[in-house]
Amino acid sequence: MYSRSSEPVRFERDCAAVLVPQGEEVTLPAGSSGYITQALGGSYTVFVEGNLFRIAGRDADAIGKEPPEPLELPDGADDAAVEQLVWKQLRTCFDPEIPINVVDLGLVYEAIVHPADDGKRTVEVRMTLTAPGCGMGDILVDDVRSKLEMIPTISEADVELVFDPPWNRSMMSEAARLETGMY
Repeated sequence: MYSRSSEPVRFERDCAAVLVPQGEEVTLPAGSSGYITQALGGSYTVFVEGNLFRIAGRDADAIGKEPPEPLELPDGADDAAVEQLVWKQLRTCFDPEIPINVVDLGLVYEAIVHPADDGKRTVEVRMTLTAPGCGMGDILVDDVRSKLEMIPTISEADVELVFDPPWNRSMMSEAARLETGMY
């Protein structure tokens, strides 16, 4: 799902939100109104009373939207199929200010799926931020973790934030560089 818009919204219930770019968690009260500026990866960036807020997909109903569908994995899926779904899920994680997913931004250095004896799996992710002081860092890490743990058979996602090597625009996909004009 992708949209750069100014669709008006009115909060139908109190809703957990994250102030962008500070990363501060707040509650927007029922009756608040504003507009959606970005709808990516199942979450929403909304402009309310002069501030940007990120609304998680699980709270989409608060602004009259449908929450994302649960992820499915075929019975007996092997590690390669799970790894494919891991990378697909990572592409649903976006910085609320940048309309490009964390994979195409070059923020994910690795994602390794480990099988466990009980048929479950864990996944280890090493990722970075475009800038070490980014206020949304913890929010992005939590978003990656929670989206990966939505994958059937993934019992735990360990997301490590690293700054070596430091991110630079050459790590972006060609499409991301084109979209941002950072060629």
